[in-house]
Amino acid sequence: MTLTTIDSTGGSAARSVTAGLTKQGIDVRGKVIEGLLIASLAVSLLIIAVLVGDMVQRSWSVWTDRGTDFLSSGLSITDASAAGVWPGIKGTIALMFLVVLLAFPLGIACAIYLEEYAGNSRFARWTRVNVRNLAGVPSVVYGLLGLGIFVKLLNGLGEPGAELQDSGFFLFRWFGNILDWLSGNNGRNVVAGALALSALVLPIIIITTIEALRAVPRAIREGALGVGATQWETIRHHVLPAASPGILTGTVLSLARAAGEAAPILIVGAVTGTLITGNQGLVEQMSGPFTGLPAVIFSYARLPGDDFRAVTAAAALVLLVLVLLMNGFAIWLRNRYERKW
Repeated sequence: MTLTTIDSTGGSAARSVTAGLTKQGIDVRGKVIEGLLIASLAVSLLIIAVLVGDMVQRSWSVWTDRGTDFLSSGLSITDASAAGVWPGIKGTIALMFLVVLLAFPLGIACAIYLEEYAGNSRFARWTRVNVRNLAGVPSVVYGLLGLGIFVKLLNGLGEPGAELQDSGFFLFRWFGNILDWLSGNNGRNVVAGALALSALVLPIIIITTIEALRAVPRAIREGALGVGATQWETIRHHVLPAASPGILTGTVLSLARAAGEAAPILIVGAVTGTLITGNQGLVEQMSGPFTGLPAVIFSYARLPGDDFRAVTAAAALVLLVLVLLMNGFAIWLRNRYERKW
């Protein structure tokens, strides 16, 4: 009869694994990879620092001579001393507000369906693959999409809007006024620009929301379902609150990307020259010609002269600060509401 020993039950293998994990030797490959990663981070930070320093240096004369007057002045393509970015700031804020209203609810709803309801069906797999592919499509393609679909669609609303305005029923007249407002400036208005940007960031919102929902432990869903909650009650009261930090972070980061995109709004019809709104109200400005900070930067960059180069750098610095504020807000949201499971 053979006696059972530690070695016969796997003790030698356990000792070899333990010795391998606790050995005091130097992991040369790991140190090399770590060094390469640190070097890559240093090079990236150096490039960013050089770019920001160059923008500050080029725009220094604008800030010292004009100060905050540059932020509150209108556009000008003839006099650099009077050129400002206030219409671009207003246009960017309006675009981002509409993107929040259009893209965020739709993107979050699509992510909830794909992750919580669709399961692993063929349709769900096909949709997930296409959403990830759309996230990598160049922004200029979304601009062409906005020009070919959204601008034509909004422009086509003008004729039925005019017909409804002549109706005797006040509800039809009210709806006609909305259609007429949406079709302003032949469809080349801030609504068309916001639709193009919403299509641009929608795949990113869906992907980040799906990842945030997947990060919620399965035990939370099982516990809620086990005490009698329906699937929607589980999602609404347990899953979404737990995933909200990741969802908010992803959506704010996608909003920051939309704020810095120039191609979609330029193709849709953003104004790149002098923009005069006069005494127009907010509604008239929203349905008329619009612009944004990327379009303003593009407009100033095409003009000759050192003065306009300084104005271009100052406008780019304003956009950079706006994007950094959005990214900082996303980081604050993540750190403030992050949960560790």
